[in-house]
Amino acid sequence: MTVADYMAAANAHYYATRDPLGAAGDFTTAPEISQMFGEMVGIWIADLWLRAGRPAFSYVELGPGRGTLASDALRAMARFGAVPQGIHLVETSPMLRAAQAARLPAAVHHGDITGLPDDVAPLIVANEFFDALPIHQYVRTCDGWRERIVVRDRGALVPKAGSIPADEAVPAALRHHGEGTVVETAPAAAAIMQSCAFRLARRGGAMLVIDYGYSGPAAGDTLQAVKNHRFANPFAQPGEVDLTAHVDFSALAFAALGGGALVAGPVSQGEWLRRLGIDARMKALAAAAPDRADELAGQRDRLVEPDAMGELFRAMAIHAPTWPVPEGFAHPGGPS
Repeated sequence: MTVADYMAAANAHYYATRDPLGAAGDFTTAPEISQMFGEMVGIWIADLWLRAGRPAFSYVELGPGRGTLASDALRAMARFGAVPQGIHLVETSPMLRAAQAARLPAAVHHGDITGLPDDVAPLIVANEFFDALPIHQYVRTCDGWRERIVVRDRGALVPKAGSIPADEAVPAALRHHGEGTVVETAPAAAAIMQSCAFRLARRGGAMLVIDYGYSGPAAGDTLQAVKNHRFANPFAQPGEVDLTAHVDFSALAFAALGGGALVAGPVSQGEWLRRLGIDARMKALAAAAPDRADELAGQRDRLVEPDAMGELFRAMAIHAPTWPVPEGFAHPGGPS
């Protein structure tokens, strides 16, 4: 099967059979590190909603984990009067749906974005969502570009070049690379992004994407697996490890523009959080609970500093042409 089919099947089983988050799981996401992360998202939404004229809106989250981010964001939003008409969570994992329902009993679950309501402006959050979507990989051989497939070799699964020419599937800007080069594309991610952009262009609203990745086009093999908070072989335990790939923010932006929306960013996660006021929030929390000051500073550093999540993770906004530019993506003197 192709790498994309392998990744889709493996992750479908993985997420359906466990809660992968936290110290007892395989990885920890930003909302689980600190309440400040979700609160900054909530402040971002509230600010945008206020500047847009306080329209009716729905809160939508793609891949909402345990519901931690949504819970923290909605609490922060409520302080500014930003109360959504509905809370909609796109989630396929039965275990994570149960955790989300416990935190957000009023939320409505959807298996994919096609079932989302289209009556009011959506404000969409996608934190570490696109990195888990399947990617296609292409490798340059002596005979040209071929799609990478997964085969069984002496009892083990390994990737290898297929036999069907795939030069046209590789972005033109990358076809000149030499033998052995790997190039990735993510048509599933682009399709979801464009569908969201169509909704935004039609109904108004905005979308916040936070993930680890790069601005392409760029060559390289970024498929990785995590098990027990350590990197693992992506092909050794299918369905038992978390498979992800770095997100091409340029490709997402291109898809969003094609859907009629506008794009702001990306900027680093650290810069985005600083612009939203995470340092002021940390000081306020520390003043209210002085015994937690060191703990809160450590949480802030994990989210913001370049040697932690601050530079690897990026934030990007997609918004309706009729809505204002979202906060955190522009310097006072001009675009970021």
